[in-house]
Amino acid sequence: MRFFEMNNIFVYIEMEGGKVADVSLELLTKGRELATTLGVKLEAVVLGENLAGIEHELAKYGADTVWIADDKVFAPFRTLPHTAVMCGLIEQEKPQIVLFGATCNGRDFAPRVSSALYSGLTADCTQLVIGDHKDAKSGREYKDLLYQIRPAFGGNIIATIVNPDHRPQMATVREGVMRKEYAAQPGAGEVKAIDWKKMVTDADLAVKIIDRQIEERKIDIKGAGVIVAGGYGMGSKENFKLVHELAEVLGAEVGASRAAVDAGFAEHARQVGQTGVTVRPKLYIACGISGQIQHTAGMDGSAMVISINTDPEAPINKIADYAITGDVNEIIPKMIKYYKQNSK
Repeated sequence: MRFFEMNNIFVYIEMEGGKVADVSLELLTKGRELATTLGVKLEAVVLGENLAGIEHELAKYGADTVWIADDKVFAPFRTLPHTAVMCGLIEQEKPQIVLFGATCNGRDFAPRVSSALYSGLTADCTQLVIGDHKDAKSGREYKDLLYQIRPAFGGNIIATIVNPDHRPQMATVREGVMRKEYAAQPGAGEVKAIDWKKMVTDADLAVKIIDRQIEERKIDIKGAGVIVAGGYGMGSKENFKLVHELAEVLGAEVGASRAAVDAGFAEHARQVGQTGVTVRPKLYIACGISGQIQHTAGMDGSAMVISINTDPEAPINKIADYAITGDVNEIIPKMIKYYKQNSK
C-alpha cells in the first residue's frame, strides 16, 4: 500500500483467557516511545469478546486511542475475520507503523495482513528505532523511517531493515524482547468502535471452532526472576543435574542453550535464545555457555548476568556483570555449599 500522508502507530492487542497478553503491553511501551519520537498518537486495536473497560489498562501503557471490535465472532481467535478487520481498519485509518506480537496468532495473521496490503513485514525484531535512510542508488533521502532490527543468517549478523516506499511499516516482536512499563504520561484511552460488519464477509466466517483443548505449559521460564542456565559446556546430561540443584537452592528456574538442548541435556521448553524463549530476569547465571549471539539475543535484557566458563575470552563474559573462570563441575557445588551456609 502506497500512501504518504502518514498518521499514527497501531499496536494489535492480543487477548489470552480474557487478559491482555504481556507481549502486547510490551509493544505498547515501545509504541509509546516511537509515537513520542514521531509526534503522533499511539492507537491500540483489540478484537475479542467482553472487552468493556479494557481501555483503562491500555491507557496506562500510553494508548491514546483504543479501537474495539467486541463480539463473539472474534473469540476465540480465527484467522480470517481478524485479518479482514485489521486490513479494513488499516485502509481506513492509514497508520504509518503496525506492530504485532510474534505469537502463534500474530505469526498466523500478520503476514496475511501485510500481503493483502502489499506492505511487507519484518518478523522477530529485537529492536525498533526511528531513523533516517538514504538510498545508495537513487540518492533519495527518507526521514523518520522505522528501523526494524533483527538477527539474520542464523544470528551471525544483525540486520537493520527499512521499508521506504510502502506503508504501513509492519513488524512482529517476540515476548520478552521489549520492556513492559507504565507510560510516564498515561494516554487518553479514547474508545472508538470498529464498524467490523462492513469488513467481514460470510466467507471469512466459514471456519467454525467446535472445541478447544488447551494444555497448560508445564515449564514456563519467561517470567522467572532468577534463571540458572546450562550450556554444552556442562559436559553431559548427568552433569546438567548440577544446574537443577543450584536452581533449586536459589528458588530459580532452569534454562539451557540450544547446544545443550540439541545434546539432550534439557527440554526444548527451557531453551533460551533466538530460537527459544526470550527472558529478562533479575539474575541470570550462565553455566558452561559460550555466549554466541543466538543465545544472548534471548537473555541480554537480564538485570544482572553471572557467567561460569573455563574460557576467560568466552563471548558471554562481554555482557556478564561477574565472570567466574573455572570448571562448572567444581564451581557450582561450591556455590551451593556456600549459599546454604550463608542463608541459614
